[in-house]
Amino acid sequence: MFIRCSILASLLLVSMTAFGQTASGPLGIFTGQNDVGTILHPGSAKYDDASQAYTVTGSGDNTWFKADDLHYIWKEIDGSDITLSANISFARATGNNHRKAMLMIRQSLSPDSAYVDVARHGDGLTSLQYRNATGDVTREVEMNVSAPPNVRIARRGDSFFVFYAAADGKWQYSGAAMKLPMHGPFYVGLAVCSHDKDVSETAIFQNVKLENPPAKMDAPTVLQSTLEVVPIASSDRRVVYTAAGHFEAPNWFRDNSGFLINQDGKLQKISASIVQTGPIVGSAPAILETTGATAVNNDHGFAPDGMRIAFSDSTQPGGSRIYTVPVSGGKPKQLTADAPSYWHDLSPDGQTIAFTAGRDGAHADPHGNGDYDIYTIPAAGGAEKRLTTAKGLDDGPEYSPDGQFIYFNSERTGHMQIWKMHADGSAQEQVTHDETNDWFPHLSPDGKWMVFIAFEPGVTGHPANHDVTLHLMSLADGKITLLAKLFGGQGTINVPSWSPDSTRVAFVSYALLPADDSKQ
Repeated sequence: MFIRCSILASLLLVSMTAFGQTASGPLGIFTGQNDVGTILHPGSAKYDDASQAYTVTGSGDNTWFKADDLHYIWKEIDGSDITLSANISFARATGNNHRKAMLMIRQSLSPDSAYVDVARHGDGLTSLQYRNATGDVTREVEMNVSAPPNVRIARRGDSFFVFYAAADGKWQYSGAAMKLPMHGPFYVGLAVCSHDKDVSETAIFQNVKLENPPAKMDAPTVLQSTLEVVPIASSDRRVVYTAAGHFEAPNWFRDNSGFLINQDGKLQKISASIVQTGPIVGSAPAILETTGATAVNNDHGFAPDGMRIAFSDSTQPGGSRIYTVPVSGGKPKQLTADAPSYWHDLSPDGQTIAFTAGRDGAHADPHGNGDYDIYTIPAAGGAEKRLTTAKGLDDGPEYSPDGQFIYFNSERTGHMQIWKMHADGSAQEQVTHDETNDWFPHLSPDGKWMVFIAFEPGVTGHPANHDVTLHLMSLADGKITLLAKLFGGQGTINVPSWSPDSTRVAFVSYALLPADDSKQ
């Protein structure tokens, strides 16, 4: 009997260390509070009915990596869609820059639980943080606004979206979104972590609203496009620019001044001050003049010297052809006489263009079926040369930085994989051997890395609006790691999008927001 009681006491002590004790007292719309993780200074929370404010004090080393330390005030939800919003401020102006006040949704109260939150940091950094599964590492999508006072997180099915209040007081989509299934009941609430286990921090949450929007069958949605960058060293994404509508295929300007995209048949530049830390705020797109070319698609990029842009356009009858234009815009020069031709890269010496083309009667769109192959043509104009002849689709050719190889994607094995060959088309060799459908290999300027997009098995082509992943391959040893998971596909990363210093990759993610959310 003594032994059994000792065991029970030990288990109770472990439980209290990991989860804390539920406090009593009125907690407004919430029903419980806990210290989560290893906490040296117990936290607390109180609700003031007169001001309708929650004051939450928490300690803890961090809410990050594979386990969290925080104080959490929560309500258990049955698994329905919810919206949680609040005005967040810290009780004191000074303190650890990495302290966090969070609107948090957790699968459980364990320190290593899967979760999604919108976190306001002490230095103003505001981000969507998430842990995909129990015991996984935490990742984030940083917003491009600093210290917005009003923030909102919304769960719609398995997807989570973050909003903030714009200057006019209306809610605006932040561009930060993540799909993360939660099963059965989960916890919704407010959390504080001091980012210093030896001190406590206090945050005030005002105008807190927890809402359950009614389910609507076949509710209309609004497409949002978001330009993001992700450093290969951390995989922590940063929003640059987001807007309603469909824009695509970012190229990184060689002078690091912004990004080139296409939208509505036009090339456009998003100017941005691309800093190492802090928000990266992209300007509203400015149209780049391409006189007479009004049907530009998502195949475009820069010459090695950064002075010209090559692109594909379908204004002329018969389909897409390849053109070049000065980087400042102007009248395009046509390079390919035959259609369809889709640009993908310029050789490092700027002398040769690699592209995808349908010839010999193969005029199906490369997004679907048809025999398409890899070709090259002199950048100054001339005769084209066919490099691949495999049945089905070969696409996405891109030169290695030394000009010795061309990487591309091919479905010759039965589903799409990454291949490479010598620049003259010889010695064609498979590079990836995945169950996924791998598209659009892009080589870092330093020649050390390759990034590509992967669609789920069974997906044909590279359609829009799918769950996809970006993968990073080390060319030294062939090791592949996950760089990002997102809702995207067509337009996400069709063209070269590495930063000039080989440390980051640009891409476009998409979100289908319920129309009611986008109007708030």
